[in-house]
Amino acid sequence: MKKKKKNRILQEEYTYEQLREDRAYGFYWYNWLWSFLRPVLIGICVLVVVVGVISSVWNSVNEAFIAPVDPTDTTDIIFEVKSGNSLTRVANNLEAAGLVRNRSVFKYYADFLGYGQKIQVGKYVLNRSMSIGEIADRLTAGDGTPLVRQITVIEGWTVENIADYLVREGVIANREEMLALCRSGSDYAAYYYVADAQKAPYANERLYMLEGYLSPNTYEIYTSATVSDIVKKLLSQTEAVFKNDWHDRADALNMTMDQVMTLASMIEKEAKTNDFKKVSAVFHNRLNTGMTLGSDVTVKYVTGTTKMSLNSDDLKVNSRYNTYTYAGLPIGPICNPSAAAIEAALYPDETFVAEKYLYFCSKDPDTGELYFSKTLAEHETAVSIYAPLWKAYDEKTGAK
Repeated sequence: MKKKKKNRILQEEYTYEQLREDRAYGFYWYNWLWSFLRPVLIGICVLVVVVGVISSVWNSVNEAFIAPVDPTDTTDIIFEVKSGNSLTRVANNLEAAGLVRNRSVFKYYADFLGYGQKIQVGKYVLNRSMSIGEIADRLTAGDGTPLVRQITVIEGWTVENIADYLVREGVIANREEMLALCRSGSDYAAYYYVADAQKAPYANERLYMLEGYLSPNTYEIYTSATVSDIVKKLLSQTEAVFKNDWHDRADALNMTMDQVMTLASMIEKEAKTNDFKKVSAVFHNRLNTGMTLGSDVTVKYVTGTTKMSLNSDDLKVNSRYNTYTYAGLPIGPICNPSAAAIEAALYPDETFVAEKYLYFCSKDPDTGELYFSKTLAEHETAVSIYAPLWKAYDEKTGAK
């Protein structure tokens, strides 16, 4: 009897201990699971709140600025984009017609997606249920006439090169209209540098008064722009390029802006960018010693020849552009130079100036590499070596 009672007590004690262990083990897993789930649940709650806030803000912004003015109103509205209308004008007109909620939002949207240059002249059927994206898409699918377009004027191009390019690109209809405007420059005397050029010695003998002042660059122009509008845009860029400190430097060199532009145009035609300042040094040295500049590119400008190897008849052409027969600079620029060439005209290579380099010639017609000399004897030797290459190049390219 006592043995059974003892066994029962032991069994009860075992069950109680096991229950405590089981409970402790259960609490351990519960605590571990809760420590894992708690930050996850908090993160999810925070995310839900953030998404809700963003969604609420977006809905407010969309409703106020972006969404269709009236999703249920499909009434046709005739909207016209006229020639000369800017993107800002189009956006203003859309808001005035009640087709967009906010003109600025439409403008920035169109700018960001590059639609500004694609909106075309024409009449469009729109309605207030259209989104700004749908309206922008519709306005770029008009009659094929964009509001604006780009043109690129290359460094070293002449007035005639620019006119030919604009005709070729369909920007202007007739090159002669542009050439006439550039020949006299009388319509542009309000630009101080044009007025100064018109007062320069022998100005009436220049081929084009505006040569040198149609600044090379890439421009955005209205498709409705006139030839004169385009000329003014290029002239204005020249004023922006020729900085105030360059005027100060020109004064220090006792040169006018017109003389600087003339020298820069010669440098542009004679060399690649890396040699601009060296060529400038040679020209400055020759000017300072009273030598003629003897530059082939000035002869090529007036004769129109594209040959590298000029003959005696070419060099005798009777023109004040001919720097073989007339001392000093030619009577005006021979092309429209880059900013780098203008800077080189103002700041020649100091070492080449100090060492009195006076000559250069083409060393490799294909690469434009030049050979520089200090003495006439050294220059004549270089010419005898490289002249055959010039003739071969002329034959290969069919230069005339």
